[in-house]
Formats: sequence, C-alpha cells, structure tokens
Amino acid sequence: MKYDFETVVNRSVQGSGKWMALSKEEVEMGIVPLSVADMEFMTPLPIVEGLKKHLDTNILGYTGPTDAYYNATISFMKRHHGINVCKEDFFITPGVVTALGFAVQAYTKPTDSVCIISPVYYPFSMAIEENGRTIVRSELVYENGAYTINFEDLEAKLSSDEVTMMIFCSPHNPVGRVWSKEEVETVVKLCKKHNVFLVSDEIHMDLIMPGYTHTSAALFEEYKDNLMVCSSCSKTFNLAGMQISNIFIFNDERRNAFRELLRKNHCFMATNLAYKALELAYTECEEWLEELIQVLDTNRKLVKSYLNEHLPEVKVVELQGTYLQWLDLTYLNLTKEELEAKMKKHHLYLDEGYIFGEGGVGFERIALAAPTHVIQAALERLVAACKE
Repeated sequence: MKYDFETVVNRSVQGSGKWMALSKEEVEMGIVPLSVADMEFMTPLPIVEGLKKHLDTNILGYTGPTDAYYNATISFMKRHHGINVCKEDFFITPGVVTALGFAVQAYTKPTDSVCIISPVYYPFSMAIEENGRTIVRSELVYENGAYTINFEDLEAKLSSDEVTMMIFCSPHNPVGRVWSKEEVETVVKLCKKHNVFLVSDEIHMDLIMPGYTHTSAALFEEYKDNLMVCSSCSKTFNLAGMQISNIFIFNDERRNAFRELLRKNHCFMATNLAYKALELAYTECEEWLEELIQVLDTNRKLVKSYLNEHLPEVKVVELQGTYLQWLDLTYLNLTKEELEAKMKKHHLYLDEGYIFGEGGVGFERIALAAPTHVIQAALERLVAACKE
C-alpha cells in the first residue's frame, strides 16, 4: 500500500477524548480505545502536505468558502454518489450533530414529535429531547443476525399529526446497514405522503464495503423539496476535529428557515483550515480512500472469521457500511452494567450498545478504523472476556 495504515499514534497527549478517558483507567501499555467513531490512522498525507503549503501562503483571518471549496464538494458528490447539488443548496455547519439540532429548531414546534428508527446514533435523541421535542421510535426488526425496517410500523408513526420530522441514518449507525434503493425510496415517499420533513444523515456515505452501494435520499428528484441531506468529510477522511459539514437543502422556504436560524446563532463560517482540508480531501485523496476501504474490509472479515472460529456464540452483524462493527453478545445474559464491567476488565474500550437505545442492550459497537493488528489484539481480549 502507498499510505500508512499500520502506525499507532498515542493520542492521549493530543486531546483525543476517547484516549484521555483511558487515563482514568488502569490499562496496559498499547491498549487502543475502539469506541468513538474516529480513526486510528494517520491523517491522509495529501491533506497534511496541502495544509503545510496553505499555511506558508495564507493569512488565517476570517474566511468564507471559496469557489474551489464549492466546486470540490459538488464534483465529489456527483462522482461518488450521483447527487446533483448547486451552490445555492449549501449550508456549512460545525458538524452534522449541530445541524440536527438546528433542524429540530427550524422545522418543528415544541409540541411536535420527531421520528427516529432505533437503535440509532444517540445524538439523534439528544438533538430532539434537548430542544424540547418528543421522540417517536420505530424499532428495527432484528432477525437471524440482520436488521430491516418495519415499514408498517414506521408508516403508522409517521401518520401521526404530532410527527412533523424524521431523522434517518443512512448508512445506519450502529447496525452497519446500507439501505437498498427500494428501502430509501420507501422512506422518502412515506415522509412526503404524511407531510413529514426528512433529515437524512449520510455522514458515512463514502464508507461502503465492497458489494454494496449507498443510495442517497437526494437521488429522488421529485421528493427533494421535502429533504435535508447531511454530509461531511469528517468520517471519511478522519477530519472530525476540523468541525465542518455540508448540509444540503433543496427547497427555498426550508432554506430560508435554516438560514435564519444560523443567523440568530451567529453561525456564519467555518475555519480557514477546515475549508482547505475538505477541498484537499475531495480533490486529492481518492487513492487514499480506496486503500482505506481495503483495510476496513480486511478488518471486518477478520472479525467475522476470528469470532466464528473462537467464539461462534457471538453474532457478528454483517458490516455493509460505516466502519462500526455491531456485535450481538446477548447470549451472555448479562445486564448492561455487567457487560460493560466485563469489557473494561479486559481492557476493551468499546461503545456499549445500550447507549443507542433499548434494542442495543447486550450489544457492543467496535470501531474498525484501526490497524489490523490492533483489531486482532482486541478480538483476543474479547474472546478471553466472554469465555471467563
């Protein structure tokens, strides 16, 4: 491989939240936390070199997006996902989670409810509840180690007069599903049918395993006026610290409402380096991304083969997209507290399934965006923990 996907960097002195959390625990040297969804890989070299050059020639004052920024994003979305966006569709926010909170404020009233498909990325619930709205959950169907959407239940929830918005996770975090074109189209149509504004969080849209294809909600042109799509370079190129996301809204009235909320919150621009980092990612890192997908594919296959051989009781949910492997450890019949304690005892710092909703109790989410030898070591500790 051309790029380095093997070096482990000690991020405990760099301000990394998940690494700093280890300082509160008694851990062995060499333990890598595999919880929060950022990568344990070196920053893509073209971004590092491009930012160095940028620092040599630029003043780091107040900066807005340039045509180069817009063009890089528009071209990347078209090449990789077939999405047609134009400059007028853009809003730039300091992260997708921020945009979700703004969307709840912009498109719902305090008496409204927001629908989510659970278990799901826990900031969805936070964005709803912390803005004083009510959560309506449609639970995923889990059968034979695989997840599907219960469309009958979803439509029943969306048909309620109180439900005025839905937040959709595509690809899905934490269960790793890449929704089929038919599934995405059904969600889009149901929201339009019941006058429910759809916010599609597609932050993992580039992290698709071989054999699967991401379908953006924005591909269904006749429904785009009822849609907000959240995208970012942060997960794909490990740039979460840059705090920049592109939010696409295709309806004038909806755009005006979102713009007004950004104005009231004085959310006008990102940072100079964030704009440049995204531009470099989208124009110079496609080869790096191809290599990354190969590494992630190797890691997910390792998890499946290793656990099938050494701990077949664990159900390894098929990882179709994201780099977040969902493991079913319910056979242990442990409470969520007991399972978490068992993981920590064996120096496994993962994301506990219960934080994603009741349907996640007894599950663990392990981030596979780390050197393969790190994943191998974690699997060995996992087997030891479960066999104890």
